[in-house]
Amino acid sequence: MATQSRRLPAAEPPESEEQHEPFVLGSVTEKISSTIFGRTPLWWWIGFGVSSLLLLIFAYTLLAIAVEGTGLWGINVPIVWGMGIVNLIFWIGIGHAGTFISAFLLLMRQHWRGTFSRFAEAMTLFALTTAGLFPLFHVGRPEMIYYILPYPNTMGLNPQWRSPLVWDFIAITTYGIVSLIFWYIDLLPDLAAMRDKARKPSTKRFYGLLSMGWRGDAGHWEGLHKTSYILAAIATPLVISVHSIVGLDFAISIAPGWHHTIFPPFFVGGAIFSGLAMVIIFATLLRSGFNMQRLIPLKHLDNAAKLMLVTGLIVVYGYIIETFGAWYTGEPHEWALVVNRALGPYAPTFWGMIIFNGVVIQALWFKRVRRNPTLLILISLSVLIGMWLERWVIVPVSLSYTYLPGTWEIFNVTIWDILTLISPFGLFFTAMFVFIRILPVLPIHETQAVAVEESRE
Repeated sequence: MATQSRRLPAAEPPESEEQHEPFVLGSVTEKISSTIFGRTPLWWWIGFGVSSLLLLIFAYTLLAIAVEGTGLWGINVPIVWGMGIVNLIFWIGIGHAGTFISAFLLLMRQHWRGTFSRFAEAMTLFALTTAGLFPLFHVGRPEMIYYILPYPNTMGLNPQWRSPLVWDFIAITTYGIVSLIFWYIDLLPDLAAMRDKARKPSTKRFYGLLSMGWRGDAGHWEGLHKTSYILAAIATPLVISVHSIVGLDFAISIAPGWHHTIFPPFFVGGAIFSGLAMVIIFATLLRSGFNMQRLIPLKHLDNAAKLMLVTGLIVVYGYIIETFGAWYTGEPHEWALVVNRALGPYAPTFWGMIIFNGVVIQALWFKRVRRNPTLLILISLSVLIGMWLERWVIVPVSLSYTYLPGTWEIFNVTIWDILTLISPFGLFFTAMFVFIRILPVLPIHETQAVAVEESRE
């Protein structure tokens, strides 16, 4: 027997260890709570410092836009939608994967959703906050934005319900409120766990106030599960409706490249695609940054990568249909747009979109790639770049080629456009870094349930 033991392999592959090593439920709570009560790692301070600097630049950029006007951006006639609308669509898309993973996968009884749900839902809230700022400043008079609200007033003014600005406001607000409630309800048991683990009286009071008297009895758990399923049933159609409305902002417009009936589902697929890319990046960074290899196993990353591949193929299908539609209809202005964005001055951004979104993700067909965290980060970064380029191609590139060739114009990128592109990441990442240090990044009860279930397999 001793001889046979010495002949065994010296080490098992990492995923084999994750599958067969028994879990201790108490260790799950300790590992997750260590992100709050443990020592702050150096990488957190570096990331928080960089994102805080970007946040200050973002605040300065918005202040300049509010004071000087939207002319600081490169918008002109006929390109009246520029970087503000590009970023609006991009950041709303980032926020889609959180609710999709939490709500849709909960209804589908996919237990692995808990690995991503907590920080994915936080991403949704912070991305929506970032996205909501851009239409506010894009109108040019942010102090007058209340006119889009249906409030009683003596002048008898009412919102212009045919305006996409009103549609976006209602959609984003509804989606944000439901996502916030859904996220907070699921947090209650973990807030109570942090309350019980806290040593300082002030910290204990803080988490005790947030946990709203959670005791963890059968009645509380029954109410939590019922409420979660009801909110999931409400949030799932919202995932589809919000970006469908954004797609309709374009589809109802009479402009080359915009009035396609495929835009609503195409926009939804692209939103979940980009959101999953950000979720995978955060999952892999948390996995290595806090040594959570057992709590965020490779097979869960594999499942998320499969979803990203599926939604990526939907996006590629949308590209094909968009080009086919322009050729099949024989509309000369539509076809001129297709040719000019592929061969004209915007060609680098167009082909970058095709490569980053359509070519790179084909590597996800291979299981070895889907279970390699480093490759997943690189592929996810390429997806984020590609999806931003897609929004760029949809907005200023399409507006550059109108039905009047004499008005064709090229979008001139200014320094303020570049700052508007980069600095919003400061708000998003600063909020995420704060979230990581004050709230549990994984749902403790769901992680324990998954650990028990997978240990029996």
